[in-house]
Amino acid sequence: MKFIEKYPKISVITPNYNQGDFIEKTIQSVLDQKYPNLEYIIIDGGSTDNSIEIIKKYQDKLSYWTSKKDSGMYDALNIGFAKSTGDIMCWINSDDILWKKSLETIALIFTSNSQVKWLQGYPSVIDEQENLKYQRKHVFSKMYFYLLKHETSFAFIQQESTVWSRDLWEKAGGYLNLDYKLASDFDLWMRFFKYENLYCTNKQLAAFRTRIDQMSSDKNTYLIEVKKSIKENYKNLNLINKIIIKSIIFFKTNVKNKFIKRIINKVSTLLIGKPKMV
Repeated sequence: MKFIEKYPKISVITPNYNQGDFIEKTIQSVLDQKYPNLEYIIIDGGSTDNSIEIIKKYQDKLSYWTSKKDSGMYDALNIGFAKSTGDIMCWINSDDILWKKSLETIALIFTSNSQVKWLQGYPSVIDEQENLKYQRKHVFSKMYFYLLKHETSFAFIQQESTVWSRDLWEKAGGYLNLDYKLASDFDLWMRFFKYENLYCTNKQLAAFRTRIDQMSSDKNTYLIEVKKSIKENYKNLNLINKIIIKSIIFFKTNVKNKFIKRIINKVSTLLIGKPKMV
């Protein structure tokens, strides 16, 4: 890896509530990075399992941690980000992990590419034993969502693998919207798109862990919230984009002619474009 003259401060937030079975692996995946300018913050929602005992084992290596009742994961994240001071920001939930050397990779990409204000790594999924289950292509375009491609693919920007600059966070309001219980990350991405393109790398940065009874498995509720966010953020698009989106959706829904449908699909593909790789 290339030499980094000055390591930017990276703020990593972990929200937690009763994830004693997994949080130690999460903490270790962050601290074992040995990143020289790390700000690691854990916000616990008043866990009643062994989470606090585990957090205390590592408290001398944390920049800040607390345990008290909150209003859920996104509230905990808002608390954590308000405490943070890093140039680059992200969160890793207490059942997910960072890949080895991911923070150094992130620092190198951001310091070598001034145009990059937010970045998505190669989307990766692990099981409860941390075996790699699968990886998939990046989702990277706002048009992918406005044209409702996600409704059939159920593929989204992977939160665990996404990081961003503090400047972009502040431009987008500097908060996670508590009106969303499952899709506040999606709403944050849609607000980011108002200001900057999403860049992608084929480097693995983090992994989402699948497990029994996790909130994110409620696909119906997630899609309802995504629809709400798309509707709200659609208001901020310019008139030309609105007309194009409405026209494509109308033709896809109402026109049966196969030739026209092929044309519409080609236009949609062009609008979505290709990922901006770094």
